[in-house]
Amino acid sequence: MLGPKQAMALAETGGSGLAGARRRKPIIIDALGGISNVNLRMQSDDQSRVIMRNEKGIDLRALADAKASGMSAANVTIGFVAGDMEPFEHSVREVAQWDALIRHNSDQLIKVLDAQDIHEAHAAGKTGIILGFQNAAMMGDDASRVEIFGDLGVRVIQLTYNIRNQLGDGSMVAENRGLTDFGRDVLEQLNAHNILVDLSHSGEQTCLDALAASRAPISITHTGCRAVTDLPRNKTDEELRMLADKGGVAGMYYMPFLAIGRQAMATDLVQHLEHAINVCGEDHVGIGSDGGVTAVDDMPAYRAEIRKEVAARRAAGIGAKGETADIVPMLPDIQGPDKFWKLADMLESRGHPAARIDKILGGNFLRLMDDIWSGV
Repeated sequence: MLGPKQAMALAETGGSGLAGARRRKPIIIDALGGISNVNLRMQSDDQSRVIMRNEKGIDLRALADAKASGMSAANVTIGFVAGDMEPFEHSVREVAQWDALIRHNSDQLIKVLDAQDIHEAHAAGKTGIILGFQNAAMMGDDASRVEIFGDLGVRVIQLTYNIRNQLGDGSMVAENRGLTDFGRDVLEQLNAHNILVDLSHSGEQTCLDALAASRAPISITHTGCRAVTDLPRNKTDEELRMLADKGGVAGMYYMPFLAIGRQAMATDLVQHLEHAINVCGEDHVGIGSDGGVTAVDDMPAYRAEIRKEVAARRAAGIGAKGETADIVPMLPDIQGPDKFWKLADMLESRGHPAARIDKILGGNFLRLMDDIWSGV
C-alpha cells in the first residue's frame, strides 16, 4: 500500500487506477450530497437571489457536473433544518418546489421513490434525487405526519440536527439525554412507512437509543469516526458497530470534522473509511460527502462566504465543534466532478479490491435503500 504522500499525489494527478472505476461505471450514491453550483453564492445579490429562489442553486453547469461525476443518486437535504420559518409549512413547500424542479429537468433528473429509480437513473445517465430531511422538527407533536411526508416522496428523515428537538438531543447537546417518548413514536412511524431513518448529527445516546428501538436497519448518512478524530459530529465505535449489527450503513463525509486544527484532506477521508471498514465491515460503509460536485472557482471569495456562514451558525446556536472560520467545509484536493473517481483511485492504490470500492461508492447504500423502501 502507498503512504499518505504517495496517495495524495495519486489523487492530484489522476493516477493509474482512475480508469478502473470509470471503466466499471458502478452505481454511485452520495448518501448526503447535492447538485447545486456553489459558485452562485459568490455572485451579485440580485443575480443569485433569482437563481437560488427559482432553481435551488442549480444551473446548467451544476447539472453537467452531476452527470460527469458519475453520481447515480444523491440524498438532497430539503425542508426545515433551522431558522424562524414554520417547520411543517416550509417542508411541504420545499417538496413542491423540488418536484417542480425535477419535472422541469426531467431529461437529466429523476425523483427517487425506490431503488429501481436509482437503477433507472444510472442506466439513463441521469441523476436521481432522493428527498431527505436533516431535522424531524416538522413533525410538531404529531407522529402521523410521517405518513404525509412519505406520501409526498420524502425517503430519508434524520431525527435531529445539532441541537435538541422534540425527538431527542443532537450532537452538540451536552446533556446527551437520548431519544424522547415522542422520538420513539416517530421512529415507529418511520419504520412502519418504510422511510430510511438517519442518525447523523444525533447525540450519542439518541443514536444508541434509536438503534436499539428500530425494527429496521438505520443509516448514518454523513459522519466520521470519533476514534480517529474526537469531535461530537463523528460517531463512536460503539455506535458504528451497533449500526452494522442492525444491518445499517454509515456514510463518511468530505468535511472538516475529519481533522482537528487544520484543513481536512483526502488522506483523512481514507483514514476514516478504513477505520469504519475495520469496525463495521465492508458491507456497512459508504459515502455521504455533505457537499456538491461543482468545484469552487474563487477560493478566496468562498472562504469569505464560509467565514460569514460560520459566524451566522454560531449566532443561531446550531454550529458544531470543529467548524471554524478558516477551514472550508470540503476536501480541497478532491473537490469537483472527479471527487468520487479520485477517492476510488486512492482506495485502489491502497490495495482495496474493486468489489469493495464499488460497495463503498454506492452498493451498500443501494442495498439498504432497497431493503427499507421495499419494506423487506
